[in-house]
Amino acid sequence: MKTTLNALAEPNRLYIVELLRDGPLTVGEIADRLGLKQPQASKHLRVLSNAGLVEVQAVANRRIYKLRAEPFKELESWLESYRHIWNERFDRLDDYLQDLQRKEVDHDDKQ
Repeated sequence: MKTTLNALAEPNRLYIVELLRDGPLTVGEIADRLGLKQPQASKHLRVLSNAGLVEVQAVANRRIYKLRAEPFKELESWLESYRHIWNERFDRLDDYLQDLQRKEVDHDDKQ
């Protein structure tokens, strides 16, 4: 998990992941879309690959990268463990705001 988050913390790598959501791309396509030089894109892709987020397929002299699902499933599972906490807090906030609105309406009715 830590490796995944560290890899995604760098903006260019996060943009690469966002690009790859739509499907596999070559290093050149990624570099062009992000306005990077190919060596820069390759460096970021190497980090993503080492983190297990992408896999590469060699086709002739081209390298085609695509996302791997497993690390994102792990991330989703980890986030899910916090979702119930946030839902409870939002529910309590909603109850509190509704209580304030009722008190305001009651106060206005008495005047």
